[in-house]
Amino acid sequence: MSPVPVFRLPLNIDLSGFVGLLRRLQVPHRVSEEGGDQVLWVANEQLAEDIRQLYQRFPQGDIDNELADLPVREQRSRPGFVAQMRSSPITTGVLLLCLVVAGLTWLGDNLQTLHWLTFLDFRVGGEYIYFTPLAESLAAGQWWRLVSPMLVHFGILHLAMNAMWYWELGRRVELRQGGWSMLGLTLVMSLVSNYAQYLFGGPSLFGGLSGVLYGLLGHIWIYQWLAPDPVFQMPRGVLVMMLVWLVLCMSGLISMLGFGEIANAAHVGGLLVGCLTGLLGGALARRKLTA
Repeated sequence: MSPVPVFRLPLNIDLSGFVGLLRRLQVPHRVSEEGGDQVLWVANEQLAEDIRQLYQRFPQGDIDNELADLPVREQRSRPGFVAQMRSSPITTGVLLLCLVVAGLTWLGDNLQTLHWLTFLDFRVGGEYIYFTPLAESLAAGQWWRLVSPMLVHFGILHLAMNAMWYWELGRRVELRQGGWSMLGLTLVMSLVSNYAQYLFGGPSLFGGLSGVLYGLLGHIWIYQWLAPDPVFQMPRGVLVMMLVWLVLCMSGLISMLGFGEIANAAHVGGLLVGCLTGLLGGALARRKLTA
């Protein structure tokens, strides 16, 4: 389910007070400029109707003691899981594909299926793995290999951790920027992180959503810095924790503790391209809001 427009108003109407009220109520929303109007968007029609009633009563957002009477207050509770899935079809779809691939590849153990989804095609000969050059696979039309490794996971913990963070970050991007933007960002971040890992790590078997996760983290981080919005507001500890984890992985400590080889180049590549998309998207959003 896509975001729903609450109303369209001329650009000369000051919405800052009302938007401030929505932020105090912790109501996820965004404001965009379309066709010479400013449009307020929320997650669903029920919430949109409540906000229309709220705007009729308090267009300037100047309230203090009447919060308990606001119908929108009921919407602050977290929506059900099914409702979240419907409002985030791209995020949900990618995670479902990861689950399907996990089953088909036996979490990386079924090499006969796995070789169709890895960045480099391969065959096993005795105790050795022989990789097919990337150029040869692309010449054969296997362009999906540039992004398909994001669907491959090696072990249930690998899948669970990546799925949890993709769900948390992806839903925010999809609500704030829409499904097509989320799909485009996922594919671009997957392509860049996969190629970075291949370029710096050489021919190897790698996979997972972690490169995309660091891309989404960087995107939200920079975007929120330039164009703040409640949807992109996350505890500062999340950013610190994931960056500390990145440093620990790059130090080799995580591999020494038995977590396997870490695709560090994919993480760094994803983070860098995410910061770039966040810079571009955030700057554009900031320009629209201040125009």
